[in-house]
Amino acid sequence: MPRKGPLAAFAVLLCAVLGAVVWVSVSDGDSGDAGESDGSGEFTARRPATEPGRSESAAAFVPITVVKIDNVPAARPQSGLEDADVVYVEPVEGGFTRLAAVYSSRFPEVSGPVRSARESDVELLAQYGEPALVFSGAAPEIEPALAESSAMLVRQRDNPDAFYREPGRAAPHNLYARLPLLPRGSGPGPDEVLPRGEAPPDGRQVAGHTVAFERGEYRFTWSPDAGRWLVALNGTPVTSTGAGEVGATSVVVQRVSLVEGTGVRDASGSPSPVVRSVGTGPATILREGRLFDGTWSRPSAVDGTRFTTSSGQPLRLTDGPVWVLLLPS
Repeated sequence: MPRKGPLAAFAVLLCAVLGAVVWVSVSDGDSGDAGESDGSGEFTARRPATEPGRSESAAAFVPITVVKIDNVPAARPQSGLEDADVVYVEPVEGGFTRLAAVYSSRFPEVSGPVRSARESDVELLAQYGEPALVFSGAAPEIEPALAESSAMLVRQRDNPDAFYREPGRAAPHNLYARLPLLPRGSGPGPDEVLPRGEAPPDGRQVAGHTVAFERGEYRFTWSPDAGRWLVALNGTPVTSTGAGEVGATSVVVQRVSLVEGTGVRDASGSPSPVVRSVGTGPATILREGRLFDGTWSRPSAVDGTRFTTSSGQPLRLTDGPVWVLLLPS
């Protein structure tokens, strides 16, 4: 077999070096923004751990889906509430309330009944980064605000196979979403948006607490056996289909101001209120059978919400599901 000359040997060495450089370059590129496989052949976009306005120590982004859920008597019992990490109670027109269920750690097969988005959602949900917002539609006046928001808009018209109408329920209270078939957004997790930790030494023991909206009275009753605050609306326990009574380990009553929005009104002419969830104001926190009075603070839309006691100590929530009631001042 003929021996290779020095020139041939150099060529082989050069090819090996160039191949190694190319491999390193491609590998570094794949570990950045290209994405990562979930094992099913699909790729999920990877996002940076921080974004403008957030601390460099912010936790890595996690999956976030928010579903707007109907809350009138014809819509109950709802589905999927037991799996929500956070449930926001939002005031809407006519003095009624609507729910925004935030899913991150668990995603139910079905959530609903799904209803329309509101202008309040733009500011409220910005603290979750780029969540998927699942809703049935919105008034034309607020469509531009939703389109310019940080949320990924997820509607039936764009994902018809992931929604269905429940027989036996009257429209519009019968639209449900199959969450496993819908795209998911991402952003800071609920534990970052609403920090968790040990309770401060103050606070007083209470068996329950009532929060009254114009057309709805919520009662939270501490259950030592369940380790949760059980939720009732207008005297009736709030239940989730197939899961029974709904409860929360922490309850936040956040006093907020309302402003006039884009002029959206319901069929009776009642204006749709817009909640201001950026700023500061009084807050009441329920956790572990105790009530704490304090203050909430959120400097900007990309910041999470923080709570302090009347003496200025951090007032954190306990691990587990949270209900946040955005109560007009």
